[in-house]
Amino acid sequence: MRQYETGFVLSPALSEEETTQFIQQMAEIVAQRKGRMVKQDVWGKRRLAYPIKRHEDGFYVFFTYDGPGDISTEMERRFKQTDSVIRFMTVKKDPRDLIRRRKKKAARAAAASGEEPARAAGGNEEK
Repeated sequence: MRQYETGFVLSPALSEEETTQFIQQMAEIVAQRKGRMVKQDVWGKRRLAYPIKRHEDGFYVFFTYDGPGDISTEMERRFKQTDSVIRFMTVKKDPRDLIRRRKKKAARAAAASGEEPARAAGGNEEK
């Protein structure tokens, strides 16, 4: 399974209840399509960089999830049908980036605990 990140901006005209309900509906799509929600990041109401559909503000939401590609396809289909979605974008994450992040995190943890980081074999080491 691949990892995806979907970001969408909702109209600020929606009530708090309607916004929460829509976010929940989109999160349920991931579960229905046998995906796994990794992270749900709700930024809230923010100023847009430029007016979109006569809106100056928008409600930002980001989902990071693992699963098949039909999850993002279904979410985007629903975004297109809903007038309250101002903008949306889905990005397929590169698995090499995830590996690099894990290695950096492990190196930071080793440095914090006082362990010496592993060296590459065959390098010029001082004796």
